[in-house]
Parts: sequence; structure tokens; C-alpha cells
Amino acid sequence: MRQPRSIRNLDDWVRFADGRPPLVFSVFFWGSAGLLAVNFVAALRTLDAVVVRWPLLEGLFYAGGAALLPVVVLWPLLPWQRGAPPSRKALTVAFLAAALVVAGGGGLAGLLMVGIAVGNALVVLGGRGAVAYCVVTGLAGFAVGLLNPGQDVLGALINGTLTAVLCLVLLVLVLALFAYSSRAEETSRLLADLEQAHAELAKYAARSRELAVAEERARIARDMHDSVGHYLTVINVGLQNAQRYRTARPEAAWDEVRQAQELTLEALTDTRRWVRALKPLRMDGRTGPDALRALAESFGSADTGVAFRLTGAWPDVDEGRELVCYRVVQEGLTNALRHSGARHVEVALDCTDERVEVTVSDDGSGAEPDATHNGFGLHGLRERLRGVGGELDVTGGRGRGFTLRATVPV
Repeated sequence: MRQPRSIRNLDDWVRFADGRPPLVFSVFFWGSAGLLAVNFVAALRTLDAVVVRWPLLEGLFYAGGAALLPVVVLWPLLPWQRGAPPSRKALTVAFLAAALVVAGGGGLAGLLMVGIAVGNALVVLGGRGAVAYCVVTGLAGFAVGLLNPGQDVLGALINGTLTAVLCLVLLVLVLALFAYSSRAEETSRLLADLEQAHAELAKYAARSRELAVAEERARIARDMHDSVGHYLTVINVGLQNAQRYRTARPEAAWDEVRQAQELTLEALTDTRRWVRALKPLRMDGRTGPDALRALAESFGSADTGVAFRLTGAWPDVDEGRELVCYRVVQEGLTNALRHSGARHVEVALDCTDERVEVTVSDDGSGAEPDATHNGFGLHGLRERLRGVGGELDVTGGRGRGFTLRATVPV
């Protein structure tokens, strides 16, 4: 699951990643450094007038200009992750001190440099270290105000307070960026875990489908063996009897042959039903109700009529749930024709936007109570329906017919 390109670009601007500052910090830093350099060069032209009026500011001005070089040198070396070793933390402290000196003679661009230093202090030294630096910055602003003969103590106090408040505001902004970065990293990690889990789930689902298909084929193979094997056994016995009776009792021999022929036709009909039932869900290009109707009609015969009824509009059902509906109809029809001796079977679909209810009912001999719970085929159906959040309801007793009702949620 990939993020949109615009979001990834935004992350590059505001995220702390791989021990590097956000891109917006680098832009602000180099912009401030360039602006400070230009300001210092421009201020040299008017420095003589300044020194005549306020000689104490001369040292601060030169110190701010000189501190700009170590600030630029230290910037690429700064750590930007918590848990940095003491040697790297020392670089942060040095950068804080140099940025503070630069701010003493750098005006607004110097304050922006201080804000970047506050952000680095928050990441490396934690919240307490960053707040302490804000306080120190406010005191430095107060001291610079006292050095200015044009300000009184109240003005110096206001200057220091505003400087400290500005640093605190920048600290809050950096804290928000850091929290966003942490959440973004956590989200990326969770997305990666989700993709891995999805891939593993897809593999598990594929294996489950293969296992379900193998179990279904094994069950059908056993049922076909029991059905066709039974017919062949009876036919073989009948033909052996016909062979013994062919001389002494010709009429009895022909009766055995006729019975064998009838059983052969029944076995052929039963085999054809199994072949139809084993067709894929999309029978002859049909899907949904058309596939289920074709399946129901394929089970009809001269002895047993199969009716199909659809109520409501077929909803948007995925192929896996459609396959469950198909297996419900297949199992219900197979049980009705093989075990109940029904003359009439009805397949009904009741559709809504939320679910599909599949009902297979017959007028046959019904079943023992245990068969409605312990049958292998019904157990497999319950497992299939449980896998899609559905339910299976089986009713019917001896002599009262049999009803199979499955609810498949969309």
C-alpha cells in the first residue's frame, strides 16, 4: 500500500528520517546563514557610526559575525536522533552556543537560527534541554537589551521575554513536526507489517483453498466409488446369475440381464450427475443465478423434478462467496437425489443487498436426526459458511422431507 506522491513529498519536507533534519530545516538554515552573511557585510559600512554611539556593541557585532563560520561548519555534523553518544551531543551544545552568539548581532535571521538550534536541542537533548535553552536565550536577549544604551531595564526585560516566548513557540512547532515524523514512521512500519501480513494471509488462503479442493475431491471420489462401485457389484452379480440360469432357467436369466441393463442406465445417469457437479463455478460462461440454475437443471431427471426460484436481485457477490452458494446447491441436490428418494426438489434463492439465502428442499423420506449434524458433506458446508461469516440450518425428519438453508452475507 503506497502513499500518494504528494504525501511522500510532504514527508520529505517535515520528517526526521535516517538521522537527518527535515528538508524545511535545511532550507531555513541556509537561507538564514546567507541572509546573516549579507547583513554583516552591509552593516560594516555603518559600523563606525554605531561604535561612536554604543562602543559596547562593537564586540558583540564582531562576535556574531565570527560565530557564523562555526555554525555553518557544525550544521552538517549535528545528530538528529535521540540516544546520540556524548560526543555527538557536545556538537549540539556547541551549535546552540554559536547560534546564540550569532543571534546577538543578527536580528530576525539570527532568531530563526536560534529556532533551528532549539529544534536540534529538542531532538537530541529532550524537552527539558530545549526549554532550558529557551530560558538561556531569553536571558541573553535581556542582557543584549541592557547593553543597548537606547533601552531601559523594562525594555530589556520585554526584549528578553519576547525572545524566550519566540523560542518556546518555535519549540512547540518543532515538537509538532517531531510528533508527526514519529507517527509517519510508525505508520510506515505498520503499513509494511500489514503488507507482509497480507502476503502471508494470501498464501494461507491459497493453501486453504487447495486443501478444501483436495478434501472436496476426496469426498466426491469416495462417494463416486460407493455409488458406481455399488452398481457395478450388483450388475456383476446379476450377470453371473444370468450365466448360471441361461440353460436351466432362461426366463430368470433374461430377468437378470434386464435388471443389469436398468442398473447400468442408473449408474450412467448417476455418473453424469457427478461429472456435471464437478464442473467449475462459471459453467459454460454463466455466473451467479444463471450458474446455479444450470446446476439445478443438470440434476433433473424423469423420476425427480428440480425447480429453481429466484427472489430479489442478485447482489454484488465476490467469487469466493458465489462458490459457497454453488456448493450449497450441489450438496443439497446430491443428498436429495441419492438418499431421500424425493419426487420433487426446489432450489430457492432469496437475495437482498446484504445477503443471499440459498434453500434446497425436497419431499423425500427425510433423514435421521444425527445425519443433519454429523454428515461429512454438511460438516464441510458449515466450515465453508463459517469462513465467510455465514450460517447453515438443516431441518427434516424421517418421512418429512429435507430442507437445507444457508445464509451467505455479501
